[in-house]
Amino acid sequence: MPYRVSNVRRLGPSRLTAGLDEHRRLDLNAHHKYHDRLPGQTVDALISMAEEVDLRGRGGAAFPFARKLRAVSARDGETVVLVNAAEGEPASLKDKTLLTRAPHLVLEGALLAASALGSREVVVAVGAGELAEASVTAAVAERGLTGLVRVVAIEERFISGEGGALVRAVNGEMGLPPGRKVRSSDSGVYGLPTLLSNTETFAQLAVLAELGPEEYAAVGTVQEPGTILLTVGGSVGAPAVVEAPPGVPLADVLALCEAKIGDGLLLGGYHGTWMSAEAAYGTVLSRRGAKEAGGELGAGIVVVLGEDTCPLGETARVAGYLAAQSAGQCGPCRLGLPDLARAFRQLQDGDPDGPEAVRRAAAAVKGRGACFHPDGSARFVLSALDAFADDVEEHRFHGGCGRETKGVLPLPVEEARDVRLMVDWTRCQGHGLCAHLVPELVKLDHHGFPVFMDTGVPSWLLGDAQKAVEMCPALALRIGAK
Repeated sequence: MPYRVSNVRRLGPSRLTAGLDEHRRLDLNAHHKYHDRLPGQTVDALISMAEEVDLRGRGGAAFPFARKLRAVSARDGETVVLVNAAEGEPASLKDKTLLTRAPHLVLEGALLAASALGSREVVVAVGAGELAEASVTAAVAERGLTGLVRVVAIEERFISGEGGALVRAVNGEMGLPPGRKVRSSDSGVYGLPTLLSNTETFAQLAVLAELGPEEYAAVGTVQEPGTILLTVGGSVGAPAVVEAPPGVPLADVLALCEAKIGDGLLLGGYHGTWMSAEAAYGTVLSRRGAKEAGGELGAGIVVVLGEDTCPLGETARVAGYLAAQSAGQCGPCRLGLPDLARAFRQLQDGDPDGPEAVRRAAAAVKGRGACFHPDGSARFVLSALDAFADDVEEHRFHGGCGRETKGVLPLPVEEARDVRLMVDWTRCQGHGLCAHLVPELVKLDHHGFPVFMDTGVPSWLLGDAQKAVEMCPALALRIGAK
């Protein structure tokens, strides 16, 4: 996924982003101008500090870091520290920004944990071909730690950052979530107990060790001290990665990025929730504040929709993308997410029964996958029905809202030139074999003719799609670029 160096803005003190106004990238010398050299810490000391400020994971799940650290330290034998830098969420840039512009802060946190645990290795798993990959590789060389720190480039997909999928990718397997829950603290890299946490989490650990719990907690709220990183994009005048303390109004962050909400705001990314402008402007920036407003802060993604794009069209685009990002190994997800995307597309096209069809499709996937992908995707889509209720009625009864879909929600560039299953309607006779061979991509309408997913053919379905082309009795199918 291509990536440009992000602008950085802040409300309050510079901690994670210290020095980034003056430097495009902090090499080791520049890093030490803004951050002290950290003394070693015992495991008990790190656990105590993390517990005192309730340090949580910053990848979206907000799991207590001290609990992970304690679980790994309790295991006998060798351990590994794994930095999850696989930021597969297209709307998020905060972790890429840290590794690209402040890689040594992330390494400081990971090395601090590794030293305390006596770990044999630190592994940084990052998307292949990213600027972040080159930056962190250079940072490891600057420190002379090539033998201790290993950078692993992995294929970046939406689900590549899921813990089990990441461990499998680092171990040389397919980067897919395992069918059963395996805690990385029990068996991770090489099958060893592994401390796995997000890029920002390790940077936060370094800042915590540098400042101490009391100074660290001087900003933020009592329940959520410190600062957080947000990716603010969409219909905004100044998109940026923003460092801000929990407790500030979300409206202040939007003003900083020159954003004015039109129809709504997406909080928490593509597994997050849509919020109305009224709800967003009344939201306090914190995990608790987001929940009180009916949303989830997640990985700190804020995407603003202006007034000139169709919110249902934007949601439908992403629903199709999420369906194509399924690992393809769980039936309810493999078949159900395409059904959900189809139902929402039909709602956008004016289906009067669209809302109920969307709800039925969402209910069929929730709680039925090896990972959280189906649940998160369903939450994202269902929240659009509430946040854009007026638009839903416009589409149901008038066939649309009169606005085009401008593609405000970011998707990987390759999605724009994806491979699709196409039909020659002058040949198609409605045999229906294609729907039997690739039900993930094709359904039949009430006349028996195919209705196609409005998205590309996932790599794991290319073989089945090619079989459908070859077996079509009317020779009406082909695979081609959009």
